[in-house]
Amino acid sequence: MDLTFTPDQEAFRAEARAWLEANVPGRPLASFDTAEGFAEHREWERALADARWSVVNWPSEFGGRDADLMRWLIFEEEYWASGAPGRVNQNGIFLLGPVLLEYGTAEQKARYLPKIASAEEVWCQGWSEPNSGSDLASLQSKGVRDGDDWVLNGQKTWCSRGAFADWMFGIFRTEPGSERHRGLTYILVPLDAGGVTVRPIAQLDGEAGFAEVFLDDVRVPVENTLGAPGDGWKIAMSTTGFERGVVLRSPGRFMATAARLTKLYSEHAESLPSSLREQVTQAWIDAEAYRLHTFWSVSQFLAGGEMGAETSLNKIFWSEMDLLMHTTALEILSSSGADFTRGWPADDPGRWVDGFLFSLSGPIYAGTNEIQRNIVAERVLGLPR
Repeated sequence: MDLTFTPDQEAFRAEARAWLEANVPGRPLASFDTAEGFAEHREWERALADARWSVVNWPSEFGGRDADLMRWLIFEEEYWASGAPGRVNQNGIFLLGPVLLEYGTAEQKARYLPKIASAEEVWCQGWSEPNSGSDLASLQSKGVRDGDDWVLNGQKTWCSRGAFADWMFGIFRTEPGSERHRGLTYILVPLDAGGVTVRPIAQLDGEAGFAEVFLDDVRVPVENTLGAPGDGWKIAMSTTGFERGVVLRSPGRFMATAARLTKLYSEHAESLPSSLREQVTQAWIDAEAYRLHTFWSVSQFLAGGEMGAETSLNKIFWSEMDLLMHTTALEILSSSGADFTRGWPADDPGRWVDGFLFSLSGPIYAGTNEIQRNIVAERVLGLPR
């Protein structure tokens, strides 16, 4: 792997940095788990899309810049280093979008991708169910073909951004009597359809970061099927590959956190125990290692390789690294006597608290780390079940 950036890549980085410096909001936006913050973040996404920075690695006809994944990684580094807002439509941009590009029809791409890029339509993910979380293949929600429609019944839960989203992508059991991975179909569901009930779920901070979605005889056109009926598991695994691999959690996000953590430590170093210095050092090393590994993985992918079960290793690493960084930050702040009750989450102590609460979910979402370790053991190391 050659980590020397080309002149074109450096020019791309400079252009991205200049635009972000001129356009990133001067104040933190309200949390996108509130109605006010959701609207503010949607406006920010529109600004990104207008300048074609929303989905740089998508084809230009859908709002992108025809950039390869290497340039996308460069953009992500600049994006997070600039302190830009989180991406409220990350489910649509980073999960559904790549799958639509791979499996969608020409009509589906033209219909959905531009509105994902601009956040005109924000998406949530309809995977988990009350009795089907990490064991996704045990899902119970059903779809029955009736003429040109699917009739959907069931319940999805832990739908991120679901409280305010416009659409949901999910998989449903569409072949009667099928079990496990067979007989599943990937369907795109408008959340304003008749028979859909969205119930927000409050997080630890009281904000509605999730929702459960109830479907009672919901009619969805068959043309909303992504891929062929019965191929839902294959397509869903393509989605989770993007989620666990490089696309949902780019190294730039963690490099920015490591930089903030290093700055925080340096501001309070004289009063801190040496053990915290070691934790900060380890966090910085881990973030840099993840960055280098990701550039290597993308280099392999661009050379014709595939992202397989190894993405489970990525997911374990970045989720546990994120938790370490935020735990260390809170230990530093506690040792320095920070007041966690004022200005949360806009001031720095509050940002760390907010980030810590979110980092607790990292080892759970996108498939628990216990499940990921099983996948690594069986499919990467070849160990017996």
